[in-house]
Amino acid sequence: MKNSNCNTEVIIIGGGLAGLTSAIHLSKAGAEVTVIEKNSYPKHKVCGEYISNEVLPYFDWLGINIEELKPTHVSTLQFSSESGRTIETKLPLGGFGISRYTLDHALYLKALSQNCEIIEDQVNEVIFKDDYFEVKLASGKTLTAAVALGAFGKRSNLDLKMHRNFIAQKSPWLAVKSHYRGEFKNDVVGLHNFKGGYCGVSKVENDLLNICYLTNFESFKKFKNIEEFQQKVVSQNPHLKNILENSTSCFEKPLTISQINFDKKENVENHILMMGDTAGLIHPLCGNGMAMAIHSAKLASEQVAKFITKEITRSQMEKNYTQNWNKNFKNRLRFGRFLGAIFENSRLSEVLTDFITYFPFLLPVIIKNTHGKKIAVKC
Repeated sequence: MKNSNCNTEVIIIGGGLAGLTSAIHLSKAGAEVTVIEKNSYPKHKVCGEYISNEVLPYFDWLGINIEELKPTHVSTLQFSSESGRTIETKLPLGGFGISRYTLDHALYLKALSQNCEIIEDQVNEVIFKDDYFEVKLASGKTLTAAVALGAFGKRSNLDLKMHRNFIAQKSPWLAVKSHYRGEFKNDVVGLHNFKGGYCGVSKVENDLLNICYLTNFESFKKFKNIEEFQQKVVSQNPHLKNILENSTSCFEKPLTISQINFDKKENVENHILMMGDTAGLIHPLCGNGMAMAIHSAKLASEQVAKFITKEITRSQMEKNYTQNWNKNFKNRLRFGRFLGAIFENSRLSEVLTDFITYFPFLLPVIIKNTHGKKIAVKC
């Protein structure tokens, strides 16, 4: 559905997991797609870098062979309280470890191979009028399209310009991530608690160890730097102390991101279909944000493909996407916010983690409520 006013059929704002996956899906469906991404590839991102195997059928349908990227294969979740008390459980579907540096770059190359246009620029404004979008770029260019998809991450200047409700809410969360060289089982993803936060640990490709933690900024700001915070707070958990003391960072300095907000977001705003973290961010302690981003790209792309071929109207496209999003993610996000509210309170956090280690049957319940089933695809 490309009219005479449009440069392309679909503009995707943001070239992360959701944005690139959607570009590949829509180009496979025959649509003209332009992705606008402010950074160049490849690049590191603050991320847990574990993905549930629920995405594999969909990746196969897209023609993405994850095994070519040499991921680790994860089958076990290890969970510990602040004191180091530990339980383990099998992950029902299992998963794999892959860095965003490698995965995003592979998706980028796949999108290019399918004739997607990828522009390195920043979007300053999006205007919807006369049934098409004007997308104004920092370079001064203006692009037009029949459809706009939002995949611009956890927090963006666009959220401010669109006056999205969540953006006005202050958030206490800060995330820190780095890659290390160190000993850790390839088939385990660890979730280890410390006072004021929790840390995910897992292997990715090339025998690299990804350590990514989320902490309350009030706890963090009492210390001079990340190294001191890790020594005096994170390392109070004996598991994390052992890992950090026996690992060597591969980054010159860790990556950080602040003001991470887990409040409810709208998945369609100003007729833009939002995907991935732009539509809703699940607490990392639930361990499934990457799979949700990929799945949301599928749900959005399916409706966009129908709209472009005039099978459905714009209002039907938006309504269908919202319904499918809610069906697949609403309860997961609500459960994640519930857990997050507990972990924001250090006393409640300690009680819950100790409770889970004493009653290990609760951990599979948490997994069930934060993970989905294998993504169904039509051959």
